[in-house]
Amino acid sequence: LPEAVLQRAQAEMLDWNGEGLSVMEMSHRSDDYVAIAEKAEQDLRDLLSVPSNYKVLFLQGGASQQFAEIPLNLLPENGTADYIETGIWSK
Repeated sequence: LPEAVLQRAQAEMLDWNGEGLSVMEMSHRSDDYVAIAEKAEQDLRDLLSVPSNYKVLFLQGGASQQFAEIPLNLLPENGTADYIETGIWSK
């Protein structure tokens, strides 16, 4: 990332926009956070040309979540799926 971006992130890490707290400390229902999320979604839509009839989801998780999403993307709308417990990770 450009140094200017890193410096801004550093400055806002403990005090976002003069609010006295970081974005990670904000309520996900607060007006400030909702504005951040809406701008992030719009920026992503603009950058990737995501049409308005598609949903954008911001999800936490890493590779394990991505593996879980693969079969979900193959399901028909309002479909169901079976799940088999095959070991420690599936429990």
